[in-house]
This record gives sequence, C-alpha cells and structure tokens, in this order.
Amino acid sequence: MNIAEVLAQLKQEPGFTENVGMILVHNGVVRGWSRQNRQDVVAVEVSPDHDKLAAIAKEIEAKPGIFRAIAHAEGGHRVPGDDLLWLVVAGDVRENVKPALAEFLDRAKSEAITKQEIKA
Repeated sequence: MNIAEVLAQLKQEPGFTENVGMILVHNGVVRGWSRQNRQDVVAVEVSPDHDKLAAIAKEIEAKPGIFRAIAHAEGGHRVPGDDLLWLVVAGDVRENVKPALAEFLDRAKSEAITKQEIKA
C-alpha cells in the first residue's frame, strides 16, 4: 500500500473538506521478537480475512464523526520489518477519530487476522 497515494485519493473524495479535520494512520510491521516471551522471530505466516476487515471498516465509518475507514492487510510469509497492516481513519475531531482507530486496530487484530510466528 502506498500511503501517500491513499491519502491523496482520500483528500479528493467529495465531502472530505467539510468532514475531516484529522487522519490517523496505523502501520503494523513484523517484529523481530515474540510478544509472548521476546524470543527471536524470523518470520510470520499471516492470513487476513479481507471480507471481515471490510465489514469492520464499514462499522467504524458508521461511528459519529468518522468520514472514512480504510484497511489493507498483507498475507503470506513475512519477515521482520515487513508491513503487515495499514489502517486509516479520517474524521472530524480527535475525540472521535482516536477511539475509532483504537477500536479498528483491536478488532482487526482479534477478528480478521491470524498469524503464526516462526521462531529462531
């Protein structure tokens, strides 16, 4: 995903200037260590459910003040430093956008993405 292109396209959407005062972006990458025990990780196998991600994005967009929610997840064999997940939330004010991004991230990770770490 080219985040600069996504943001440029988003800014061209009808209603953007009337409805957006903040855009937050999450870029999740493969860590070189496991969250469980900090053991070295050499790769992960990732399986995103793209339909579920799209459904979650639509639910986030229905929240007050949210103009757009966008998700892009990479799948397959990924190594430390590789991009895994991009989330973009555009909305009116931080009191609406920050919690929307937090919910989007938590739900995407728990409901739509599975991964298996390959440890050293």
